[in-house]
Amino acid sequence: MKKLRHAKVYYKDELAGILKEIEDGYFFQYDKGFVKKNISISVSLPVQEEPFESEKLFSFFKGLLPEGWYLNIVSKTQHVDSRDLFGILLSTTNVDTIGAVTVQKDDRGNENG
Repeated sequence: MKKLRHAKVYYKDELAGILKEIEDGYFFQYDKGFVKKNISISVSLPVQEEPFESEKLFSFFKGLLPEGWYLNIVSKTQHVDSRDLFGILLSTTNVDTIGAVTVQKDDRGNENG
């Protein structure tokens, strides 16, 4: 069984929510404290208490990924398959990024299911 990965999503250094792989895709849910601020990280992920689920990585998070020749460099240097979008996301967005959102791997939540 595949080990499912989890990540914490930050908006301006404040925990905004949790992003994780699930058996049939991806799951994002805003942190309850962040919901009270009524700030969304993207127009495609409007602030709400209910989780979002998708068969594919959410387009907002795909937009944070490197592309083209830079994706190839990142894939090789980070030892992550370039088709593993979630893996690339985890290996590239916890450093200085353009914009207010960062994604950090959450090892505490990484388990099956």
